[in-house]
This record gives sequence, C-alpha cells and structure tokens, in this order.
Amino acid sequence: MIDRRSVLVAAATLTSACAAGVRPGGPSGPEAASTFVTVRGTALRRRGEPYRYAGANIWYGAWLGADTAYGNRARLIRELDRLQAIGIRNLRVLASAELSPLKNSITPGFRDRTANYNQDLLKGLDWMLAEMAKRDMTAVLYLTNFWEWSGGMMTYLYWVNGGNYIDMNDPAHPWPEFADRNAAFYTNTQAQMMYRDYIRNIVQRTNTVTGRPYATDPTIMAWQLANEPRPGGSDAVAVPNLPAFYRWVDQTARYIKAMDPNHLVCTGSEGLKGSIEREQVLIDSHSTPAIDYLTTHIWPNNWSWMNAADLPGTYDAGAAKVQTYIDTHVRIATQLGKPLVIEEFGYPRDGADAFAPEIPTTFKDRFYKQIYTAIEADVARGGPLVGSNFWAWNGEARTPHADHRFQRGDLGYMGDPPHEPQGWYGIFDTDASTLAVVRAHAAALAQA
Repeated sequence: MIDRRSVLVAAATLTSACAAGVRPGGPSGPEAASTFVTVRGTALRRRGEPYRYAGANIWYGAWLGADTAYGNRARLIRELDRLQAIGIRNLRVLASAELSPLKNSITPGFRDRTANYNQDLLKGLDWMLAEMAKRDMTAVLYLTNFWEWSGGMMTYLYWVNGGNYIDMNDPAHPWPEFADRNAAFYTNTQAQMMYRDYIRNIVQRTNTVTGRPYATDPTIMAWQLANEPRPGGSDAVAVPNLPAFYRWVDQTARYIKAMDPNHLVCTGSEGLKGSIEREQVLIDSHSTPAIDYLTTHIWPNNWSWMNAADLPGTYDAGAAKVQTYIDTHVRIATQLGKPLVIEEFGYPRDGADAFAPEIPTTFKDRFYKQIYTAIEADVARGGPLVGSNFWAWNGEARTPHADHRFQRGDLGYMGDPPHEPQGWYGIFDTDASTLAVVRAHAAALAQA
C-alpha cells in the first residue's frame, strides 16, 4: 500500500527535480549510464543522448503474447521483427482492459470487477516487454480507456453504479451523451479505488519472464493515465467538471510516481480535441510537474477535415488544418517547456469504405509524409516534437469477414480496434509504399 509518507517524499523529490530543470524519469547516477528515458527541458534523453523515435501503436501486444488459445507468440515475434526492420523504436501498448458488457469491447480483459486479475494476459504483457527489450524498443503503457473498445471508464462506472451503462454510438444515446456520462469517472470514489488498485498491481508487478520489476525496467518509457481522457463531451458537462479532471490528472500521476520514480508519466490526451477545443484546458491539464510530456492525436477523417469519398478534392484543405493543429501543439508544448509526441495519427486508404490491403494508400502516404516532415523540421530547429506513433500496426493479420467487422472470438488482431472496420487505418505488412515512408522517417531521425 502507498502510505502518506511515501506520497510526501515522492512529491518532494518531484518538486526538487523540477526546480533543477530535470523531471524524474531516470535513476540516480550518471545520465550517460541510464537506459531509462528521461526528460530535459523539451527533449527526451536516453543513454546521455537525445531520444527521438518513430513509433507505432500495437494495442493487442499482450493478447498475442499470452500463452493461451487466443495468444500467438510466433506471430508477435514476426511482427516485432517487421517493426524493428523499418526502424520503429517505441510501441504504445494497451496494458488494461476491463471485462465489460459494452457492445464493442475486447475480450478477454485484464480484469473484471474483482481484484483477481487475468494472469494469462498479464504474462502476455510480460512476454511482450521481454521481446521488446531484446530489440531495444521502449513501451508506453496505457492504464485505462475513455472509449468503450477495451471496457474503460464506462465499465468502471457500471461496476459501481448498480449496472448502468450506455454503448458508444447507440442511437438512443447520441453524442455527446457517452462522453458526458464518462465524466462521472473522475469523481466516483469507488471507481477510482478500483482503478488505482489495478494501477498499483501493474506498476508494482514483477515481470515473470525477466524477473525484473516493472518499476525498474527501462523497456518501459512511460505510464499513461488513459487512452484519450476528456473532461466530458459537451460544454455543459465538461466545463463544470474541469476542476475534478485536473485533480484526477495530477493526483493519479503523483500516485504512479510515488511507486515508480524511474518512469515518465503522461495523460494520453488527444490534445485540443480532448480539451473541449480550448487551449487553456490543454495547458492547465498538463501544467502539473507530475506530467512529463504532452501528447496529441490527429484524425482528419474522424474530425471531418476531409472526405474519404473525395480525397483528391478535399485532401489539401484537410492538410492545412493538420498543419495548424500541429503548429498549435508545438507552441503550447514550447510554452509549457515539455516535449511533445504525436502518438496517434491515422488516415484511410484511397476511397470510402476501403479496408482491404490491396486498395492503394496514395493519400495515406501523403498524410504520413506531412506528419513526419513536420517532426523532422521541428527537430532541426530544436523544438519540442520528439516522436510519433502511427495508428496502427495490422501486420500480417487479415479479416476473414466480408464486411470487415470484428466478431467476438476473432484472433487475427489488427491495429483497428473491435469497434472499427478491420483495415480502416492500420498498416499491413504488404503496404510497401507506406512502409517505405515510415522507414525513411526513422532513418532521418536516427541521423538527426
């Protein structure tokens, strides 16, 4: 258990480190000897050098790593080898999933409403991290989800509110009702106790493959509070909820650091889109010294910045909005004096309802180049952009279903989560032109 004294000591350590201009994220001793990722100003560092990376999202890594009927360690090895071959250095991995009645949630989960956590899936995460270590990759592990596809906050609320929940995209509960209902998570004491108990078990876990405690494993770059946490969906709910949201960010981050001063902590925010489109909300939610760096996600199709049915006619207008979005986050990160990672960005294949790997990726490749060019330019001028994680890695997976929809029991996990068409945004192992774009960017960062 974390007692009051340990929290106060951690807070004091955090304060003194920030006063010195270095936030926690590495053990004591010479910086050059540290294989932990650390923060110095707006830069990440590792082994005494700037740490910049081309990364990927592979939410399903623990599922593949499990030694069970739903696992596939041989495939995971192949996928990690493919990612390493194109220069990927960092993977963002789901480290929680709440077993849920929500329609599109993944099963099995890491946990149900009890404290008897799924050891098979936890050992799958152990195995994933051990394999990443062999390839000198680092991991960002997120600890719950604002959205329904892994159970997430709505499921925690369901466990403690008498069994009430709503599904995302339910016509009976149109947007923004799902997001507004989730806002209760930040102030629900019972839900927070369950969430923190899970965090404590993960952060204090010892890897069953390597024998190394997670808290001393440099393979882990950062703990992430959640995937895309928001204070709510509508202004009517989110604005009054802001004090509770800020408090949740700060206190949860400090709770993690009290147990693990070696690793970075971040929010997992989309950026402005997750901050009810207000710069001050983004600034205030990331001002705490317990949050080491900023994240942003970029989804032109989801945000109607372009039209998938008319990419030639709408791409350029969308690209202009993407550039403005990046520039805004660079400015805010510079203002806060913290690094910035574009940790999700996705684009569809050419044409509407285009999910199969044989469909070209002309505009997707252009979008990736835009993101990567912005990062390389910012690195060249010494800005806060330090890396990115494309969404997401499909690898060798192929859907067996003609409608490209995930069905419970499917084992061909893709980067596109269960609530999305399989093949919508992910990169397949046969996407030669997209892979070439990623490889070129990774090489450019390695030479920067």
